[in-house]
Amino acid sequence: MNLSPIGGDLAAFIFGSVTGLLVQRSRFCNTAALRDAILFKTYRNTKAMLVAMMILTFGFTLFLTFGEGHPMHFDVGLNTFAGLFLFGIGMVLAGACTVSTWVKTGEGNVGALWALLFTFIGMFLFSLAWSSNYWPPAPTSMTGEPNLPALQLGYANAATLQTKLGIPALVFGLAQIAALFAIYRAILRKEKVQAEHHKIVAAEHHHDDAQTKNHAA
Repeated sequence: MNLSPIGGDLAAFIFGSVTGLLVQRSRFCNTAALRDAILFKTYRNTKAMLVAMMILTFGFTLFLTFGEGHPMHFDVGLNTFAGLFLFGIGMVLAGACTVSTWVKTGEGNVGALWALLFTFIGMFLFSLAWSSNYWPPAPTSMTGEPNLPALQLGYANAATLQTKLGIPALVFGLAQIAALFAIYRAILRKEKVQAEHHKIVAAEHHHDDAQTKNHAA
């Protein structure tokens, strides 16, 4: 479906507004999904993120299988992992992911506003370094094909695998969904163990309180 520029802008505005409302009401945050699971052993956001990833993976690879959609193509290499690691550190220090930072800024959180401002400043400064000092040089090493001496793995997505191997992208999507579901099941089992442990601790405290009252009587 082809939309006029105004129609496209309106559709983007409505989609963005609804997404922002859902994120604000659910308090969903990508950073919290990983940070809370690792540091605090709570998995509310983690489970929500896994479910979203499974739904998106299925829909995305289904479109690719039937030749629809416009997937992004970008090289994956050492620079990708280094950039994601630095981005993750910045978001944990800021206390929220980029999406959640936008939401908090809209709620009037001054700290989130500063984090958002310096996100833009950092992206601008990095864009200056990208053109002159980027290693390995992008024009020669990022060709879409594996280039191990330059630590580049080429295009790494289901569309590329479908083209090169002749296997429908949905197959790779289902494999990824299975892995995500296994993680989801492991979290549910861990939460069940935590709940049973909390019940035992609560029962012990209740027993100790009862004994203390009996001795006092």
